[in-house]
Amino acid sequence: MSGLDQIDRKIMAELMRDATLPVAQIAERVGLSQTPCWKRIQKLEAAGVIERRVALADPAALGVGLSVFVLLEAPDHGADWRARFCAAIEAMPEVMEVWRVAGQLDYLLRIAVPDMACFDRLYTRLTEAVPIRKFTSHMALERIKFTTAYPVDTASR
Repeated sequence: MSGLDQIDRKIMAELMRDATLPVAQIAERVGLSQTPCWKRIQKLEAAGVIERRVALADPAALGVGLSVFVLLEAPDHGADWRARFCAAIEAMPEVMEVWRVAGQLDYLLRIAVPDMACFDRLYTRLTEAVPIRKFTSHMALERIKFTTAYPVDTASR
């Protein structure tokens, strides 16, 4: 799907706000009837614009209220190290996100754990699995803003 038209963008904005909305309600909000709206949603899914629909949870209610952001510097940038690193983090459900980044360090991780002792165990598992040149962690004190909805231009052009 090369580009999204205005209606597709409006559909995406509605779904990113609340994926549980009935198709009829989305259709009404974007100015379509139900069947064409449903067909557009299906096309957005088939094209990979909609990757999946999930429930967002309160981490504290699930017992994983400590968020830690970790910056890593790799000792090398070879394929073997990257493969071992990826395998290690895939096996750690506490690692919520991993980004390869530009700048002084190489990777940014977002980790969700119950407490510092659990984070320390994760640190040990990760550093035993792959060599790491530098490991810097930052504990989140307060989540001020959180969204999973990307900003999409829904204004008429």
